[in-house]
Amino acid sequence: QVQLVESGGGLVQAGGSLRLSCAASGSIFSIHAMGWYRQTPGKQRELVAIIPSGGNPNYADAVKGRLTISRDNAKNTVSLQMNSLRPEDTAVYYCNARVTYNRHGYEYTGDYWGQGTQVTVSS
Repeated sequence: QVQLVESGGGLVQAGGSLRLSCAASGSIFSIHAMGWYRQTPGKQRELVAIIPSGGNPNYADAVKGRLTISRDNAKNTVSLQMNSLRPEDTAVYYCNARVTYNRHGYEYTGDYWGQGTQVTVSS
């Protein structure tokens, strides 16, 4: 019903920058909060940043001052600008959105996830 697709991951040296993007599509009525999470093998998926529709973002302590989340409500997209990257930022990054959608004439609300994009920071 709803699909999220991430892009922008890749290889970068420590201190470098990347910009991740996520586009939502489907029978969307509205998108509430959107966020970025990350996961490495053997660890739980953790919140990186989240931004409500009103635009006041929140960040994990580990990324404050280095990563910036933004969204374009008209295009149903969310981005993550990643600066001053460190090797410990290496992970698969996932886009998340809480979406109200239409199915058979009824409205439903749920959380959806993208497939993930790999970010690798070399030292």
